[in-house]
Amino acid sequence: MPVLYYSKGSSALAAHIMLEESGAEYTARHIPISQGAHRDPGFLRVNPKGRIPALATDQGVLTENPAILTYIAERHAPHLLPADPFARARAHEVMAYLCATVHVAFAHGRRGARWSDDTQVIEALKIKVPGNLADCAALIETQYLHGPLVFSSYSLCDPYMFLVHRWMAVHGLTLDRFPRLAAHRDAMLDRPATRRAMAAHGL
Repeated sequence: MPVLYYSKGSSALAAHIMLEESGAEYTARHIPISQGAHRDPGFLRVNPKGRIPALATDQGVLTENPAILTYIAERHAPHLLPADPFARARAHEVMAYLCATVHVAFAHGRRGARWSDDTQVIEALKIKVPGNLADCAALIETQYLHGPLVFSSYSLCDPYMFLVHRWMAVHGLTLDRFPRLAAHRDAMLDRPATRRAMAAHGL
C-alpha cells in the first residue's frame, strides 16, 4: 500500500487528488511544513530533499509531482493516461511546465531564500511573482486547456493543473481574465475525489 507524505495546502494536493481518483488503497501521513517537520531526520530518510510530496511504494520512494502522478496512473489508473504517444508526451509537457516554470514562479514569493541570502533580492523576487504567474496563466489558457479539462477527458494532468488557481490566489490574482482556467477549477471542484482530498488538507 503506497504512503503519501503531504503537508496541508501544499502541492501534494495534486497527488492526493490523484490517489483518490485512482481508487487505490493508500495511507496519508501529514508532515506539517509550518512546523518544520519536513526537516526532521525521520522524514529526511524518506526524502533527503526535504520536500513534499513523497510517495513510498513497495519498490522505493518517489518524489516530484510529475513522477508521482505518472506512477499512480500507470499502476492504479491507466485510463487516466492518454493512450496516443503524442498525447502522452503532451501530458508530460504540461506537467513539466507546471513543475519547472509555474511552481517555481510561485515559489519565488515564499521561498526566495532558495535563490539568495540578500533580503533586498528576496523582496525584489516577490515583486515579480504576480506578473510571472499571470503570464503563465495566459499561456496555459491558450495552449494547455482546450475545454474544461487539459484533454477531452479527465487525465493525470488535471489534479496538477488544479493547483494553478490556488497559487494565483495567494498573490491576489483572480481568474477573471482566464475563463478556461476558471472552468477547469469548477470542473475539478465538482469531482468527489477533489473534495475528499481537499477535506484531508483542511480546505
